[in-house]
Amino acid sequence: METEKIIDANKQGHPLLTEAIEGNKKKLYIESYGCQMNLNDSEIVASILAENDFNTTQYIEDADLVLVNTCSIRDKAEQTIRKRLQKYNSIKKINPEMKVGVLGCMAERLKSKFLDEEKIVDLVVGPDAYKDLPNLLEEVNEGRDAVNVVLSKDETYGDVSPVRLNSNGVSAFVSITRGCDNMCTFCVVPFTRGRERSRDPKSIIEEIQSLKDKNYREITLLGQNVDSYLWYGGGLKKDLDKASDIAKATAVGFAKLLDLVAANFPTLRVRFFTSNPQDMDLEVLHVIAKHPNICRYIHLPIQSGSTSVLERMNRQHTREEYMELVDKIKEIIPGVAISQDMIIGFCGETEEEHKETLSMMEYVQYDYGFMYAYSERPGTLAAKKLEDDIDDKTKKRRLNEVIAVQRALSTKKTQEYVGQTIEVLIEGTSKKSSEHWMARNTQNYVAVFPKKNEKVGDYIQVKIEDCTSATLIGHSVSEAQEIPFQ
Repeated sequence: METEKIIDANKQGHPLLTEAIEGNKKKLYIESYGCQMNLNDSEIVASILAENDFNTTQYIEDADLVLVNTCSIRDKAEQTIRKRLQKYNSIKKINPEMKVGVLGCMAERLKSKFLDEEKIVDLVVGPDAYKDLPNLLEEVNEGRDAVNVVLSKDETYGDVSPVRLNSNGVSAFVSITRGCDNMCTFCVVPFTRGRERSRDPKSIIEEIQSLKDKNYREITLLGQNVDSYLWYGGGLKKDLDKASDIAKATAVGFAKLLDLVAANFPTLRVRFFTSNPQDMDLEVLHVIAKHPNICRYIHLPIQSGSTSVLERMNRQHTREEYMELVDKIKEIIPGVAISQDMIIGFCGETEEEHKETLSMMEYVQYDYGFMYAYSERPGTLAAKKLEDDIDDKTKKRRLNEVIAVQRALSTKKTQEYVGQTIEVLIEGTSKKSSEHWMARNTQNYVAVFPKKNEKVGDYIQVKIEDCTSATLIGHSVSEAQEIPFQ
């Protein structure tokens, strides 16, 4: 649930493309839905298939293989993907040689249902089985359905160098953990992605070095819960108490990893996503404050502002503990931006509990957020033990109230930038105007401004003249800089 933020780069439904490799004869069309982890997984899949004769294509009609990387967080996401599969199959009637596969969380959750009951796909591959794709494709080519949704205790794909899909050449995701051990009652992730595993820091540093060598300017350390990252030479986090004294003494936690990355790559801007309030410690905050190249932005999901709701969600913190953490964040990292995830209308939510969420928003003064009405997911603890007893009308009304508060807070935050000059990193051309750049500041705010002689990847000082609730509008007032924060 923590990485439910929709991926802008994916454009939701547009094909994901890589550079063609000479000699590859087959064509792959791949789409990715849901969280950043899914996009990163699609990059891993594209890398594996690139070594097995596949180049990507933007034309589904030309594809030998069509893959959709799926999300199971909400029912709406699953319904969207089912409609896409219907589209694929209408094309397959014209091109019967085309193969269709489902990847990711929805693949793991529904397993062979796609193959046996609905018969709308040829292969189903779970998040930990992507290395088995070449073998599964052989099965399909020999006329057999193929499925592998086995969850792994150690697969991190640390030995796979992801290709970058539809990349702007500026920003890239680097996965540091897979899976999740937090059994939040609303969340399907532990069942679709398995137990939490941390990736060898050596392979993380090597991937970042490769990105730097390719002139990327920013990386985002990615995981369902980055704050629980812990590497001690192998094994699951829960097994650390059985590890040797040497392994324990040399263990690398998230604060140390973040410090290593920032110190080793002082010319790269560093972000991370997503944090869990129960696992974030003060050492991480001090590391952020220490390094000017770590962005002043923390995504800190709350889900509800009510302690009683948090307890039903099995979130391992209270309202008061979350507020205390926010106070520390703002004290240690002046000017930090904080965003949220919220679930509205969770099982048993009373009007008073809903008001506690609204008051929490006012207390924190969130810069922006991702807000959803509760959607019961089969297999979760909430589906098994709690009643989804808030009617849709009430959920919608409460969600609209939360959105209205966040819109007002976001407008207030962007208005504070008007008249200021801020440093931004140019990511590309604005979606609304080919004559304007789109850039982002350290707090993750988007700024647009008229093009001059700048280029993608430049740092520019921009004077902010106007704003919307989500975007800063201004003009450049400096020459491009290579590395302003060294």
